[in-house]
Amino acid sequence: MLTSVRSLLAVSVLSTSALLAAPAMAQDDDDSGIGVEVSANVAIVSDYKFRGVSLSDGEIAIQGGIDVGLPSGFYVGTWASSLDETTVGFGSTELDIYGGWAGEFGNVSTDIGVIAYIYPDAGPGDFDYLEAYGSVGVGIGPAEATLGIAYAPEQDSLGGTDNFYIYSDLGVGIPGTPVTVTGHLGYTDGFLTFTPDSTAWDYSIGAEAAVPGTPLSVGVAFVGVEGDGLIDPGGTFTDDSVVFSLSASF
Repeated sequence: MLTSVRSLLAVSVLSTSALLAAPAMAQDDDDSGIGVEVSANVAIVSDYKFRGVSLSDGEIAIQGGIDVGLPSGFYVGTWASSLDETTVGFGSTELDIYGGWAGEFGNVSTDIGVIAYIYPDAGPGDFDYLEAYGSVGVGIGPAEATLGIAYAPEQDSLGGTDNFYIYSDLGVGIPGTPVTVTGHLGYTDGFLTFTPDSTAWDYSIGAEAAVPGTPLSVGVAFVGVEGDGLIDPGGTFTDDSVVFSLSASF
């Protein structure tokens, strides 16, 4: 699973939790002998939080995706999640399609790409949008730190404005155990907030443990979002909460 993409897509799954666990890869070769790596992931989470904001109205969400690694570090992938149908009119499903390039230079990893957020059964209006992203990660022993950015240019679905997101992730594996402790901090400036001034902070701290001998991982995280005058009359989208997850990578 690609770290920066997963950070953008599913903060609900512990921010960096499943991101730092490398999934098993299935190796396929085409007729020209060029290797193609395919991996898949599935998860059930107690709440789908996108950058600290619940898109499943505090209810369980089913998620999953497929990544295809191409030669020279290029990749394409898709990921989907169930949503609460009444949440800001997005409908019942989010489908994300992305592609980019990732590389490693010693203990430094880089990732750049473009992602399309698609809501196939949304209500009337424009909801789908595009976002470009990039990240740099550094691994030191059992720890990995990542700094990433994402920018969505002006689009009708963003009210004719843009959106900027910057985030940092930290994951530390506890030696001798299958447990990884994770932390995340992000800042949004633009249309994708629930604040009058269009700025907000989101954060999480949690832990994930791989189940020995299986592709499964279990996790828990405290996830929240803060901003000046959060607009959430029902108190369900922006409440801080504990999120549980059960995921598998193949």
